[in-house]
Amino acid sequence: MKLITRLLSWKSCLILSVSVLLLLNIFSFYGLYTNKFYFFKFDNYIFPLLTLVHFAYLYAIWFKIKEEEITDPQMRNLEFTLYVILVIYSYKLFETISILLSYSDFESHVIPATFIPIGVFITFLYVMLLVLTLVTFKHRKDKIGAYDFNRINDEIDSWD
Repeated sequence: MKLITRLLSWKSCLILSVSVLLLLNIFSFYGLYTNKFYFFKFDNYIFPLLTLVHFAYLYAIWFKIKEEEITDPQMRNLEFTLYVILVIYSYKLFETISILLSYSDFESHVIPATFIPIGVFITFLYVMLLVLTLVTFKHRKDKIGAYDFNRINDEIDSWD
C-alpha cells in the first residue's frame, strides 16, 4: 500500500477517482449484451446516486487538505457510508465479471463485437475504483489524520 500511495499523490488520486466515477456513471446505463444505452430503467440510476456520496467525500478530502483542517464527525460519517458503498462497488465488479464469463452460454445468440472489449474495460474501471478508494482512505489518514473521537468531542461547543 505504501508503494501505491507513493506512486499516486492525493491530487492524482483525486483526479483519477473523479474520472473513473464519471466513466462508470456513463457505463451504468450501458447494456453489454445489446450494445445500447438504457436511460429509462430505474436500476441504472442507483449507481450514479450512490456515487454522489463518493463525490462528497472526495470534496471533503480536498477541502480538508487544502485548508489544513482536522477530521470532523460529518467527514467520519461520509467515510463510514463509503465503506458500505465500497461493498456495492465490489458487487458491481463481480456482477460485471459474471456477465463476461457468461459469454460462452450465449454463443448461439448474436452478441455484439464490443462485448468483450467494453466488458474488460468496465471491469478494469471497477478494479481501479476499488483501489483508488482504498488509497484515498490511506491519504486521508496520512494527510488529515485519524479519527480521534476524544479530540472530535473536545471541539464541540455545547453552547452553539
